[in-house]
Amino acid sequence: MRILGIDPGYAIVGFGILDYKGNNFTVVEFGAITTAPNQPFQKRLKIIYDDLSFVIKKYNPDCIAIEKLFFNTNQKTVIDVAQARGVISLCAVQSNIDIFEYTPLQVKQSVVGYGKAEKKQVQELTRQILCLRDVPKPDDTADALAIAICHGHCSHSSFVIKNCKGVLLK
Repeated sequence: MRILGIDPGYAIVGFGILDYKGNNFTVVEFGAITTAPNQPFQKRLKIIYDDLSFVIKKYNPDCIAIEKLFFNTNQKTVIDVAQARGVISLCAVQSNIDIFEYTPLQVKQSVVGYGKAEKKQVQELTRQILCLRDVPKPDDTADALAIAICHGHCSHSSFVIKNCKGVLLK
């Protein structure tokens, strides 16, 4: 199974593509889609759409795993990230790819085994699981790989599925 993990945003969209077979992960590609803060917001959304469409066409993932949106204190930020997630969902739907969402707690639980793990712990274990030399940068990229790992674990284990409960978005 080829998984495209996505850490959504509008300034940086982290992505990580993993092949998962028999409880083993192989890194295919990872990186970030970035937009400049001085660009009009609609143009930033178009860049995300165009670049993610390119990634999907090039790497042909079987599914997309994305971090579930959570509300923080900045309402404008959450609304803008929600718009970027809408663009990401549109790319998935137009490519006929199922999209699954996971909370940060689910990702931490799946990767580290502890839902309240620190961000650095998740990044380090992601690096170790994937046998990478360094933690991928920017952080959004490492987060996207962790989300992809979470989906791999959740998609093949009845124990983990009960604990992860990833939501299939249709």
